[in-house]
Amino acid sequence: MNSDLEPIHTAIYTNSDSRKRDFAHDLLQGRIPDALGFLMGKKGGYFSDARLAAFIEAEARYEHSGMGDAGEQSLKTRSTGERKRALLDFLLKQKPDFIVLDDPFDNLDRAFQEELRQRLLDLSESVTLIQLVNRAADVLPCMQAFARLDGGKLVEFPDYKPVTESQDNIKKLSIPPAPSGAPELPAPPGAPELPARDNPLVIMRDVRVEFSGKTAVTGISWEIKPGDFWELRGPNGSGKTTLISLITGDSPKAYGQDLHLFGRAKGSGESVWEIKEHIGYFTPAMMDRFRGYHSLENMLISGLTDSIGLYIRPTENQQSLARQWLELLGLERSAGELLRNQSYGTQRLIFCARAMIKHPPLLILDEPTAGLDDHAARLVTQLIVKMARESDTAIVFVSHREEPGLQADKLLELLPGPKGSSGKISMRSPG
Repeated sequence: MNSDLEPIHTAIYTNSDSRKRDFAHDLLQGRIPDALGFLMGKKGGYFSDARLAAFIEAEARYEHSGMGDAGEQSLKTRSTGERKRALLDFLLKQKPDFIVLDDPFDNLDRAFQEELRQRLLDLSESVTLIQLVNRAADVLPCMQAFARLDGGKLVEFPDYKPVTESQDNIKKLSIPPAPSGAPELPAPPGAPELPARDNPLVIMRDVRVEFSGKTAVTGISWEIKPGDFWELRGPNGSGKTTLISLITGDSPKAYGQDLHLFGRAKGSGESVWEIKEHIGYFTPAMMDRFRGYHSLENMLISGLTDSIGLYIRPTENQQSLARQWLELLGLERSAGELLRNQSYGTQRLIFCARAMIKHPPLLILDEPTAGLDDHAARLVTQLIVKMARESDTAIVFVSHREEPGLQADKLLELLPGPKGSSGKISMRSPG
């Protein structure tokens, strides 16, 4: 790649240490590395979740995003796919010479991914595409040149294979299964015994939920038993969050349903906190609440106290348990380091372990690999599989994306229809 070449579509592989937002900003401001010299003097556009977030914030402040006509549906009320469609429409109206695509397929269901992929392929006939990508499977087939972003430095490769190989050669964490006869996952002393495996933790029968007269889900019947490993899958807006909120006690729509949680009928006098005592939960959106100066060890211990960070002196047993988890993750030497200074992949591992540290009856992991590169996602997947295979905790894994190496034993797939999403259950052999 050099400035003498015609404009060429370029895929740039990123990871959690890449300063891709700064890199994209430099491109748009005309600070072009030699390898992309063909962009010099050209007009660019930026397709990213960060750009969308800025439009949504402007809409909240000024009642108009600046993206479209005032009479159009607000960005906040649109699905992720609809928002990305609107952003691409907006960018094309600016008639750019090139567009920086920052992980364009993140958080999109399969249908919206295919729609966006086809639009971008059509667009590649007239506009140069610079794709920042953290998943090898997401690279557009029109890409002609390949590179990697190491921090803020662009490293060229003659083809794509070296990029994936370089990721594989990164110093790896390894989360192997426990060998025969070895202890399983670290468990807190005196952890209560879980219910028998044939005693359901969650029972839904013919659940139907409406919002403003519109049916979100209908006819959902679902049982979660101790030791189950479930995947909850469905396109954007299909009702995954609705179902999870019924289980966690966060939705008033649970009242009046045929719903039993941890041995009690919903609405029989239980408090939200009594429900949450039985649940470990993680979604990447939670990470914004943990912006303090917390060490890896203290963050794990806070999972035992259900606090945002640790503000009490931990016991020796709590410290010992946290260190056992850090050893399992290969992070024992980083126990005192600040979580905020770790890579996204390491942070996700810590948060997943934090949700599991009490060995709750039910663990819900909502999009735990969203936004991670292949390497980090593989580590998180290894940890989830280990937790599922070496404990009696029931796990519900929620994701838009099929993760290599993660095949739950049971699948609940939400299928949107004109009268709301219905559910299809499939049983699969353990991987």
